[in-house]
Amino acid sequence: QVQLVESGGGLVQAGGSLRLSCEASARIANGYPMGWFRQAPGNEREFVAAISYVRIAAYYADSVKGRFTISRDNAKRTLDLQMNSLKPEDTAVYYCAAGDHYSSNVYDTKTYTYWGQGTQVTVSS
Repeated sequence: QVQLVESGGGLVQAGGSLRLSCEASARIANGYPMGWFRQAPGNEREFVAAISYVRIAAYYADSVKGRFTISRDNAKRTLDLQMNSLKPEDTAVYYCAAGDHYSSNVYDTKTYTYWGQGTQVTVSS
């Protein structure tokens, strides 16, 4: 069982930046996806960004493209999300997730086996 622990959430004004970090208790194989999802009150959990070394690619939701950057360090077992130009609509609980098998469908929550406890991000207008 892999434990994921997020950190770095908080309160920030619109236009500001935050960096989320996720540390895994064990190494996630390069080809297995790792990603970030978020969930606002009353909404379903939605895809934010993911990274997989099968195709050496990063994937982003259209709503965050150009503002968020995902990065992964397998040696340190960490996954980061740099969030710039934050908007009030980015307010949500952000979850780190990791898969335990190869998958090209990095957008679906069902792809991921392990989840962190979540960290709150609040963007004030």
